[in-house]
Amino acid sequence: MSESSGAPRVLLSAYQCGPGMGSVSQIGWEWYSRMARRVPTTLVTHVRNRAALEQAGVREDQDDVVYIDTEWLAGPLYRWSSRIFGASEHAVFLVSSSDFFFFDRQAVKRIRGRMRNGERWDIAHAVTPVSPASPTTLFRLGIPLVRGPLNGGLGIPPGFGDIMKEEYGWLYPVRNVGHLLDRLNGSTRNTTVLLSATQSTFESFPERYQHKIVTMIENGVELNRFTPTPWPSDPSSENPVRLLFVGRLIPFKGIPMLIEAVSAVRSEMKIEVRIVGEGAMKAEWKELVRQKGLESEIRLLGGQSLDQVAEHMKWCHAFVLPSVRESGGAVLLEAMASARPVAAVGYGGPAEIVDDDIGVLIPPSGPDSVIRGLIEVIRSVKSNPEIWRGRGQTGLERARTLYSWESKMDQALEIYRNILKQKQEAS
Repeated sequence: MSESSGAPRVLLSAYQCGPGMGSVSQIGWEWYSRMARRVPTTLVTHVRNRAALEQAGVREDQDDVVYIDTEWLAGPLYRWSSRIFGASEHAVFLVSSSDFFFFDRQAVKRIRGRMRNGERWDIAHAVTPVSPASPTTLFRLGIPLVRGPLNGGLGIPPGFGDIMKEEYGWLYPVRNVGHLLDRLNGSTRNTTVLLSATQSTFESFPERYQHKIVTMIENGVELNRFTPTPWPSDPSSENPVRLLFVGRLIPFKGIPMLIEAVSAVRSEMKIEVRIVGEGAMKAEWKELVRQKGLESEIRLLGGQSLDQVAEHMKWCHAFVLPSVRESGGAVLLEAMASARPVAAVGYGGPAEIVDDDIGVLIPPSGPDSVIRGLIEVIRSVKSNPEIWRGRGQTGLERARTLYSWESKMDQALEIYRNILKQKQEAS
């Protein structure tokens, strides 16, 4: 369909794309599955996503999908980095996903071949990776390019050196290679619109390109899955305070600080904590729970489906995210859509989502400060249930208004049409 018909034909590049494959892959999947229902959409994605996409009903012979295979490089990189950085999923991902640059080059080559055969697209949109340090060369196709929402530029928080050491924080400057490639290949210079998820991302771009930026958080929430339910019975001498954490069990998620906080209040009240997720630190943190004698208070439930996570949201009084370096915060949006108040460390993405109306931001001044903040949150949930119930309702209103995936698609289509309108006016 041509741009003049009002429904732009979209070339969507999503290196990571697939339901249930992790947070960034879920972003790619939400963009593709929802955009393809609205306008003609061609998906360019990595071959490793094929199984998940086919399981979700995507068929190569029926849907317009281009699979790019760089496993010849990605496989060895993943195996090598897993041996070297096994405790840090983030470090493994950072190294193993460097095959993206070969993926991107091959994608441009494949699409050029189709263009020589007469196919045309109105807009190219690179959705994943979400890092500004992963510049695309899709602009070389000669059509307007949108990148993002991008989320990056977040520094290493002060006061958490031991935690970040476990995460191989010294590797983070490797991203500067991506920024150098960006300057060399002209990706940002030739991008029409940059979608920026956070203030730190905005500030990471040179000032001369900031006029291209439109603010859009990279995460969204599926309102049909995460639905509001009444708050559980108020905490009391009989009813425990119920807290939930969902996320990867990796060092910067800060679970030991939550364990310490629960240990500090267990003599004051009944408390139950569910920890949902898998990761390299699971065995170590389970042992810490045992050493503290908190097996009755804290349960590590392992990985769960999104539907199961939605059920856990209904169970809890509040959602807690003690992560010390969270660039996004999709799970906060899921809690909000479930009408549950949230508490998070006030650094990175959560600092731009959470305020006093929907929860509590804990000062990111170091582990002791976070532990004290979590203790205060737990005590407050018990002593001020009406306040926390009200925060859940306010969060629900925001999730519906600002953070649904469908509202994000509305905004994206408006951006596409504005680009094409300006292009027509300039021609």
